[in-house]
Amino acid sequence: MPAPSDNMKINADRLWDSLMEMAKIGPGIAGGNNRQTLTDADSEGRHLFRKWCEDAGMTMGVDTMGNMFARREGTDPDALPVYVGSHLDTQPTGGKYDGVLGVLGGLEIIRSLNDLGVRTQHPIIVVNWTNEEGTRFAPAMLASGVFAGVLAEDWAKDRVDADGKRFGDELKRIGWEGDEPVGARKMHALFELHIEQGPILEAEDKLIGVVTHGQGLRWVQCTVTGKGQHTGSTPMRMRRNAGRGLAQITELTHEIAMQHQPNAVGAIGHIDVYPNSRNIIPEKAVFTVDFRSHELDTLNGMVAELLEKAPAICEALGCEFEAEIVGQFDPPAFDETCVSAVRSAAERLGYSHMDIISGAGHDACWINRVAPTAMVMCPCVDGLSHNEAEEISREWAAAGANVLMHAVVETAGVEG
Repeated sequence: MPAPSDNMKINADRLWDSLMEMAKIGPGIAGGNNRQTLTDADSEGRHLFRKWCEDAGMTMGVDTMGNMFARREGTDPDALPVYVGSHLDTQPTGGKYDGVLGVLGGLEIIRSLNDLGVRTQHPIIVVNWTNEEGTRFAPAMLASGVFAGVLAEDWAKDRVDADGKRFGDELKRIGWEGDEPVGARKMHALFELHIEQGPILEAEDKLIGVVTHGQGLRWVQCTVTGKGQHTGSTPMRMRRNAGRGLAQITELTHEIAMQHQPNAVGAIGHIDVYPNSRNIIPEKAVFTVDFRSHELDTLNGMVAELLEKAPAICEALGCEFEAEIVGQFDPPAFDETCVSAVRSAAERLGYSHMDIISGAGHDACWINRVAPTAMVMCPCVDGLSHNEAEEISREWAAAGANVLMHAVVETAGVEG
């Protein structure tokens, strides 16, 4: 496809204003957002997004997982659409840009093409994927996983939150269960813009990250069971302290990840200790080990080492150990043609750029299984994300959206 001209750019002020307007919905307590999936705030954000899309002349489709698809027609009625987007849901203490930049950056492409009178051969569809974050309903990237055929829809709709509410029931409650079968759509390609969520681009003074691979992920939920006893009256040598098992496996997790530098990371983020009382020795600790790598053998090897060594640690403490994998996906390599379109766009626009591996999971990682896919990243201040202090600059947002537009338009083909 012919490349778009280098003076084709988005309206940076309008994109920023849209980000700030969406941030008013589901505000956090410290300047960020709490717009968790399938809440009333999520529904309000969806309604605003739909209004903006319809104002831009697009038609909206919604599938039975609540995924939203806003379509701008192309000149070839038989051409498969080029998709662009991310997610509008946030963490409980999330920022204003994680995911949202990708959705509203896609919308801004359409608005700018309308302003410029540019038509594309392929239709362009802006997508908002449901429950990317996986905070309220685990696992993450739930609806895109169903779309890609990795997860079963019935299973996904049976997921429950901390209050026992079902995903499927909440989707109906907020009025966003569509009638379109999940995964029925076919794609020419998909592009996703996202903040890096890490410190590399800012540290290297690069405007654009050209994402070549995503990290694979394994979430291993571990349970260490000991005996709950009085902390004051139980001799040290007679204790079966599940907290010690947690502590030693935390250090084991770190050691395993360090053995595979620089191509792996690992940590324990979610922890529940029972009965969680000041004067009772922990009788049980439930926690999740998060291992990630873009190398499949490394990822599987780290899990195998954990499952080999953790039981012996617990046995020595008089405790029992159990584990199950509660979330996983293999590391994706993004489509070379789509990645090249992103890299060429950055070069055409004169933006500093570098190849990068996504340290976080994204909807594009699942869609990569069913369509050619690539990602664009822009920096975020101090690499901070999943935090209300998450911040980017107007210039970073504009640069990422401009690269996104050029990659999408080149792939969709400029008409005439």
